[in-house]
Amino acid sequence: MLAKRIIPCLDIRDGQTVKGIHFEDLRRVGDPVELGAKYAAEGADELVYLDISASQEGRRTFTDLVSHIAARIDIPFTVGGGIASVDDAGRLLDAGADKVTVNSAAVGNPALIDSIASKYGSQFVVVAIDARQIDGRWRVTTHGGRHLTERELFTWAREAVDRGAGEILFTSMDHDGTKNGYPCETFARLAELPVPVIASGGAGTVGHIAEVLTRGGADAALAASIFHYGEIPIPRLKRELRERGIPVRL
Repeated sequence: MLAKRIIPCLDIRDGQTVKGIHFEDLRRVGDPVELGAKYAAEGADELVYLDISASQEGRRTFTDLVSHIAARIDIPFTVGGGIASVDDAGRLLDAGADKVTVNSAAVGNPALIDSIASKYGSQFVVVAIDARQIDGRWRVTTHGGRHLTERELFTWAREAVDRGAGEILFTSMDHDGTKNGYPCETFARLAELPVPVIASGGAGTVGHIAEVLTRGGADAALAASIFHYGEIPIPRLKRELRERGIPVRL
């Protein structure tokens, strides 16, 4: 069995790592380069950096930051936030990112996935999907969960893969921030896709992460608060996952 991946997520605003709930009540939690280096040293397999600054100045700040991260960190990292064109993706990949993630822009313009994958390769494209359950149906949302669409999770995930997504990053908006665990049945269905699936939102204990990596079939678990606030240090997490028989790199 391939090793499961542990991926800290860092939200970036104006060059600083921040954490809040749905981008509100944001608090600074550390320098993104130093924090990323710390997680890499502790055994993180990859990192995800998301630019939540909307201004053009923020985009330039983020691109410069990606260059600094690439110069300092020796594990793969993915960047996203506001990528709406092939040029946006290329700018960040040229700055040193290993992969880019697209979300809202891809829902509005699915051909964006084809374009980036055609130019750079599917292995560089992660499609992030945020969805919530309404009347028993998983409805895809955009703009940080604020806009509800008519798209359905599983059909959109399949279309994204058919268009060239190399990975799917799924967040349940119903579970995000609750620390009550993941919707493992949903992840088990997504795991039938022919690409890796990253689980996001809901991690509160080692048991939650272990469950989504086994019963949920996810290839990786992404989290933020539990790492930023030292609730579950990465070395302890990986040690306990190993003790449960889950293959992870130490």
